[in-house]
Amino acid sequence: MDNIKDDAYYLNKMLDDLRFLIEHTKGKTYEQVESDPVLIDSIMFRLIQIAENSDRLTPAFKAEHSDLSWRELKGMRNRIVHDYGIIDLTIIYDTVINGIPEMYRQLEKLI
Repeated sequence: MDNIKDDAYYLNKMLDDLRFLIEHTKGKTYEQVESDPVLIDSIMFRLIQIAENSDRLTPAFKAEHSDLSWRELKGMRNRIVHDYGIIDLTIIYDTVINGIPEMYRQLEKLI
């Protein structure tokens, strides 16, 4: 079994989480998401995982792809982890509906 954890490995982990977010929120209104606490928890967890895996990418890879939102990912993760009780769900919803599909398209090109 191959246990190589390189940039491609972490990119694929990120793509899996991004794909999950896209599939489970597609066509859902803010109200539908807001009323589903299990979905909200799943969204928060996946956003945290995406940021954690982006931290594991090599500095060279991030520098080569500096046009991507690495810093914003970390900022979102920090807000979720450290301010969970006061997270503005409208920002999370907007990120998932508008930002995540674009990030998926950008990262998919790198594989």
